[in-house]
Amino acid sequence: MSTASTRLPEGRYGRSSDERADRKLKITGAVLAAALLALVGYFAYHYVGQNKISAEVITFDAQKDSVQVHLEVRKDADATGYCTIRSQAKDGSEVGRADFRFGGHATRIDKVVTLRTTSAGTTAELLGCHAD
Repeated sequence: MSTASTRLPEGRYGRSSDERADRKLKITGAVLAAALLALVGYFAYHYVGQNKISAEVITFDAQKDSVQVHLEVRKDADATGYCTIRSQAKDGSEVGRADFRFGGHATRIDKVVTLRTTSAGTTAELLGCHAD
């Protein structure tokens, strides 16, 4: 005795429902991936391209009631703005925070600023810079 084939004849009944579902999932995945890529590109452009002032802490010297911070600021020639610095004590509590303004036509500024603290600070952390 021979057994009958359980497969449908090729091309007779169109695509199976599994093939249609696979195709829909591939299209949906491609659309979502393109949307995610566009969103990441948008945020990257606004973070990098629109930030007119950036800075970094080169060194700092913690003293009894202040912290001397050496900042290197890079900015557009016509940009003005400020950078926020904070200092923390050994236990992690904040002992000082201040904004330091930068202006002028220079595009690179090396400046030592003094952050007054309420007690001995052990760190100098740059929280961010913002253009006016």
